[in-house]
Amino acid sequence: MLRAHTFITTALCRAIEGSMLHDHTHGNDNERIKANMPTAEQCENVSAAFSQLGDPTRLKILWILCHSEQCVQGLGGLIGMSSPAVAHHLKQLKTAGLIVSRREGREMLYKLGDTEECRQIHAAMDNLFHVNCFTFTHK
Repeated sequence: MLRAHTFITTALCRAIEGSMLHDHTHGNDNERIKANMPTAEQCENVSAAFSQLGDPTRLKILWILCHSEQCVQGLGGLIGMSSPAVAHHLKQLKTAGLIVSRREGREMLYKLGDTEECRQIHAAMDNLFHVNCFTFTHK
């Protein structure tokens, strides 16, 4: 067994040494790619937003909030869900920075956040769902 382990280790070391000598850029400008690569923080923020969009209910809620300002009860009526369940999804969307809220009397109203990232997500969702934002009709 030890002999097989030594053989495998030696083969791996040779493969690694060989790969270090080989040009793995494949003609790409890796310095330019590296210089323009998003930061770890940017990747974490985008990943958090995308993970929220991976849930069909949150995707539907976000789409509604792209097109209107809604309270928890209004959203619940539109998607057929209880207020506590809607509130749970809203909290996650707000934590990810995708939505904002404001108080109007006793109600909290929610809408899409006012950032470039949110506008891009809005445009992408409308394109993916084939919806014209201004008329709410399918393209």
